[in-house]
Amino acid sequence: MSRINDFVVRFANVNGTGSASANYLFAKSIFRMGIPVSAKNIFPSNIQGLPTWYEVRVSEKGYLGSKKGIDIMLSVNPQSLRKDISSVKAGGYFLYDSTKPLHEEYLRDDIHFIGVPLMEICNREFTDPRQKQLFKNTVYVGALAVLLDIDFKEIETLLSEQFEGREKLITPNVKALHLGGDYIKNNFKYPLEFRVERRDLVKDWIMIDGNSAAGLGAVYAGATVVSWYPITPSTSLVSGFEDYAKKLRKDPVTGKNNFSIVQAEDELAAIGMAIGANWNGARSFTATSGPGLSLMNEFLGLAYFAEIPVVLVDVQRAGPSTGMPTRTQQSDILMAAYASHGDTKHVLLIPSTPAECFDMMAASFDLAEILQTPVIMLTDLDLGMNDHMSPPLKWDDQRTYNRGKVLNETELENTLSWGRYVDKDGDGIPYRTIPATHPSKGAYFTRGSSHDEKANYSEDSDTYVRIMNRLLRKFETAKSMVPAPDFYQTENQSDMGVIFFGTTRYAAEEALDIMGENGHKIDAMRIKSFPFNDEVEAFIETHEKIYVIEQNRDAQMRTLLINELEINPKKLIKVLNFDGTPITADLIIQQINYSETVPA
Repeated sequence: MSRINDFVVRFANVNGTGSASANYLFAKSIFRMGIPVSAKNIFPSNIQGLPTWYEVRVSEKGYLGSKKGIDIMLSVNPQSLRKDISSVKAGGYFLYDSTKPLHEEYLRDDIHFIGVPLMEICNREFTDPRQKQLFKNTVYVGALAVLLDIDFKEIETLLSEQFEGREKLITPNVKALHLGGDYIKNNFKYPLEFRVERRDLVKDWIMIDGNSAAGLGAVYAGATVVSWYPITPSTSLVSGFEDYAKKLRKDPVTGKNNFSIVQAEDELAAIGMAIGANWNGARSFTATSGPGLSLMNEFLGLAYFAEIPVVLVDVQRAGPSTGMPTRTQQSDILMAAYASHGDTKHVLLIPSTPAECFDMMAASFDLAEILQTPVIMLTDLDLGMNDHMSPPLKWDDQRTYNRGKVLNETELENTLSWGRYVDKDGDGIPYRTIPATHPSKGAYFTRGSSHDEKANYSEDSDTYVRIMNRLLRKFETAKSMVPAPDFYQTENQSDMGVIFFGTTRYAAEEALDIMGENGHKIDAMRIKSFPFNDEVEAFIETHEKIYVIEQNRDAQMRTLLINELEINPKKLIKVLNFDGTPITADLIIQQINYSETVPA
């Protein structure tokens, strides 16, 4: 039976062999044919030599999450050969470099083997040793293009775009592409039952990774300073910011940069510099992952208690400790929400798409300055480093930055009495000043130690309680400012519901559709921020049973909901995945179905 625009292709390569660009070329060509596609890069944490995989899901229905089972495997890595062959679904295809024959023990009777002598072709057609290795990747893209009926013109156009300015590389790449395609035409029946047909389903959407979108969002948000320490998977966010800032943040007269990027000696210095720059009036941020967030806890406590705005992006990966640096998880939720010793609560924004990374990054700077507190945007490796389909990133040119309650020189001049930590408006948010605003007024001590409303050092118990309660009142104020949750129904249709967030969205939406088609309707809500507003609490209260879908072992979002909203733990049922790969719809359905057979 024909499978049109509905299959999964996985590439098994060797890290460091230049396969990434060829694999992306394959995914992008299908996208250019108007078909929804998602790609996952599964790579080791060393520089080169170990197995790496690149998985492409083609889905006419627009399902962009990972899917269980591989329909077509392209393997050019002997190290992972046995595992790669075993991962192919019965009836699927295994395409390999047949320059050397497969050992009999690897063969399976229930899948199809397609051998293409990739290295032999490249040795015959090219002379440069490096080109032989690189063009082998393009040869297999050509072979797959014929097998799947992908339009060669799309791939050739992409090659022209990729090598713009290096035109001498276009001709040999196009040659390699056709060498692979011609070998299939001369030796195999084509196309396969898995194939691509042109559609018009992606409209004006783009393909972009979350880190790039967040970096651009920081530029549009007015960020001028970033201090950071390199760590996977957040490094490319700062690189993206730098690339965009170099284009958009140069003085038109002098040509000098209007931004500063500081690579600190460690994560502690990075967050300290970012806080200092914000205190001094700049919009500054840093980016890190779990191990870095652990180190930043003390400074986050300082920013919370001294009430200094700062933006932090935590691109989560698998922990604890070093964990699996190049695998995805959502396992920093509790640490981010309560970072630092003592009583702290931090504002969290949780995007699920590159467009939301862009929008929420921009919103983070406004929120941080309005609330005078750290704002942490929680993404993960899957969102940050993988290319996703996304609507175009949009910015309203009429939008102005909201810097919150900042007293200017005139306001300070006309103020008889001002205290840095005085709550005049009852919302928990005091007024602040920026250094050098006024020649003699507006100065105060910024204290991480206990202080009174005038910023004077104080160990008086009553004073301390007043300050801490005001900070809690400010956190309550934040509930009306953070992004509201998304609902998948206008009114409740079931006594059961699901809660998900971040990149669990992709698999959760597919699972909901599948269960709905099978007559199992479940209400759904996607959480986009913390603190939780009244809508989150109401959704939980109006359902008898809630499944909380997340990618960590300890059900951290469930714990946060129970702790903050005082929910009966029996009401919230765990749906978990923590193996470092994105959760799938199959796994969600399996766990929900299992829980339905077991008494709560």
